[in-house]
Amino acid sequence: MAGIYIHIPFCKRKCHYCNFFSLASQKMKEPFLKALRIEMELTRDYLAGEDVNTVYFGGGTPSLFSPGEYLMTPPPDPLPKKGGGERREVTLELNPEDVTESYVEELKDTRFNRFSLGVQSFADDDLAYLNRSHSAAQAIHAVKLLQKAGYENISIDLIYGIPTSCGERWKKNLEIAFSLDVPHISAYALTVEQRTPLAWLINKQRYAPVNDEDQISQFRQVMQMVREHGFQQYEISNFSKPGRHAVHNTNYWNGVSYLGLGPSAHSYNGNSRRWNISNLTEYIAAMDKGELRYEEEILTPVQKYNEYVMTSLRTIWGCSLEKIISHFGFRISDFFRNGASRFVKQGLLMELSGVYFLTDEGKLFADRIAGELFLLNKV
Repeated sequence: MAGIYIHIPFCKRKCHYCNFFSLASQKMKEPFLKALRIEMELTRDYLAGEDVNTVYFGGGTPSLFSPGEYLMTPPPDPLPKKGGGERREVTLELNPEDVTESYVEELKDTRFNRFSLGVQSFADDDLAYLNRSHSAAQAIHAVKLLQKAGYENISIDLIYGIPTSCGERWKKNLEIAFSLDVPHISAYALTVEQRTPLAWLINKQRYAPVNDEDQISQFRQVMQMVREHGFQQYEISNFSKPGRHAVHNTNYWNGVSYLGLGPSAHSYNGNSRRWNISNLTEYIAAMDKGELRYEEEILTPVQKYNEYVMTSLRTIWGCSLEKIISHFGFRISDFFRNGASRFVKQGLLMELSGVYFLTDEGKLFADRIAGELFLLNKV
């Protein structure tokens, strides 16, 4: 099984915290769609005939395109057919303000069967801090419109650690999300990336900075509340009702091959990783010439091991010594086991039948723990 990610690089306006490649303009929508069709043809063999079980339209703001435009976008072959196979998932990211009755009605003619709503917060003060273009009321209305139309495979994105969001407000955010009866919630810590408007505003003391202690407290709160509501934390930032995890993103963490289409999109085939140029004008010009513009790295055994440790420890399925042995050998498994034993003693990792998992406390230090288990030299 493999996946396809399609990057839609347009936004109405840029959120203050966002460092993904996108443009606050829609002037080049038609040339982009033409270029995307060409790239699909040029990369048809990238997945080497693997069956595609997920397609994910991300951004940017994919909901700036009408559902009718998506019907004309890709050739039919790479996309899962309606009802064509078990657990085939086609996801569309939506901004709440774009979800209207007419938009939802048009969706019925498409193959989308899962929707990821960029809610971020159910408090208008938080949304203003982030420079989001929707209101809390629009977010709730968007969920209900989709549900009324018969769609129930809906995910809500939330951000914790927003300086305008005290502990009680974060709790209220979660309570509203649970009251909407969606099967999936993603919750991410607000990260201040360099060269973003948010970093500039904080540096100029126009915005309150992010408080690490508040982020930790709110992350603990979400871990507690999701359990109380019957959700699984199947990945550090992702929570679902049993059996309702996001198939596409889970494939990323499990090392499944995927093809990325559009400017800045990444692709992975098990042995190499490549990423498209992050410039829409140059992307379109290259496609007009029938050329692919990307950078690529061939993954070394060390990189493959490090990536496996990093991604597997983040998930409910854990990091398996048996898999390390089969892919990287006994010497590497001994290195991992010896390093992991220290974190087991500290209560940050637990081990069950040769599989290592982060504890709740360990999830607070996931990147540091994985980093200390990385190989730094060639094997």
